[in-house]
Formats: sequence, C-alpha cells, structure tokens
Amino acid sequence: MEGENVAIEYRFAENQTDRLAELAADLVRRQVSVIAAMSTIAAVTAKAASKTIPIVFQAAEDPVRLGLVASLARPGGNATGVNFFVGELTAKRMEFLRELVPTAERIALLVNGSNVVSEFEVRDMEAVVAAAGRQLIVADASIGNGIEAAFASAVDQNADALLVSADPFFSTRRRHIVALAVHYRLPAAYPWREYAESGGLMSYGPILMDAYHQIGLYAGRILKGERPADLPVRLPWRFELVVNLGTAKALDLTVPRIMKLGADHLVD
Repeated sequence: MEGENVAIEYRFAENQTDRLAELAADLVRRQVSVIAAMSTIAAVTAKAASKTIPIVFQAAEDPVRLGLVASLARPGGNATGVNFFVGELTAKRMEFLRELVPTAERIALLVNGSNVVSEFEVRDMEAVVAAAGRQLIVADASIGNGIEAAFASAVDQNADALLVSADPFFSTRRRHIVALAVHYRLPAAYPWREYAESGGLMSYGPILMDAYHQIGLYAGRILKGERPADLPVRLPWRFELVVNLGTAKALDLTVPRIMKLGADHLVD
C-alpha cells in the first residue's frame, strides 16, 4: 500500500531524452528497490545506470537485441518486463493499411530519430516494404527536426500512406499527428487505439493497460523477494484493431467488409 509499506518516486523527462541519464542516476543514488522504466529508451538508460537494481521495463523493441536481457525466457540479469514486438506489429499494420489503400506504393514511416529504437524500426521496415514490392520513405520527426517538417518531407516525396512509430514522443502528440495526417489527406496506421479514437484512420496493437498491469505485478513480486533474472519477459496477449469509419469516409476510402467484421472496435 503506497504511503504505508511502499513509496513511489516519480521521475518525468518531459520528452527531453537527454535528461533520462540524470534522472536514472538520481534514482540509483537513492538506492530504490526497483525501477519501472515505461519506454524503451528509459529502459536502456536505466540498465546503463545500474547492473544491480532490479528494472521492470516496457520495451517496444526486442530486449535481447537491445542488450536488456540474455533471453526472453531467462532474462539472466537485473531486468525483465514486457516486450511489444514493434517490428512485427508495424508489418501487420502495413498489411491492414494496404487493405484500405491497395494502390499505395510509397509508404512513409514516421520515426523519432533521437530514439535508440528508430534504427531497428527502419531496418526492419525496409525489409518488409521491399518484400511487398513497395518503397519506404523515412520521415524523421526527432525533437530537433519537428513533426511538421517530417510530414512535409513525406508529402514532398509523394508518400501514399503513413505508418506511425510506437514512440512515446508521438503518443503525447497524437492529436497533432492525426490532424496533420488529415490535413495532408494521408491515410495512416497507428500503434494504439487512442490514435483512432482521436480521429486517426486505424490502429492495431496491444492494449497498453495490460502492459502497465503486468509491470505492476512484476514490480510487486520483486519487492517481495523474487529476482528479475527468474521472471520471463512477458509478451502482449491481447491485440486490437480499431478503425475510424468517419475518417475513412473523409478520405474517400472504402473499408472492406471483412475488416469491419474483424475489427475489435469501430469509431463513427
């Protein structure tokens, strides 16, 4: 119970990723019992700050490839958590997007170049898009470049559709991103249902609250004495497809009947 037998120290970088190292170092100095890292870059930063304090992470990219764990089944170190399978899910979102826009040849990928994950995302998507016989346009919306500039660049390169990365930097700006996609009449697929509910065309991905719940459970088990090394990295167990019918109509797109039937939620 918070305030009785546990105290929670909150730290927010406010989308300034260069502050994460300082915040992680502060938590290490305070000798906290466990660190909950709620994004991939936060997890990587926490892992670099301490090899002994338990870390429970939410990772968009493969935590083995990032060096957070030795394996998913047996993490083997001081970190464990939830992995979102971003590469695989982005490829699936592209499939759904192509069902809505079958003529799309040039696919733009909106990424945050300042995030360590973006390099992996681009590399994975290059292979997926090439296999589909399409062209990939990388729209870098890192903090220095700006989201508006990234959209303008994609449009200048004649992008037919857009995939948005599951980056926290974008999640906090989802209404702005959705508005730009609508403004440029660019059909877009998003990682979380909150985008589609905010006017985005469609989303496909895991349910965030499930991941937050699992992180809380793991943090509790660690506080009771279990080791991260013995707690396997969990994978999403529920995925949802959300389609915004109003946005599809505004973009003059026809949503296939099979997609409507398969959707977990339709937004009017």
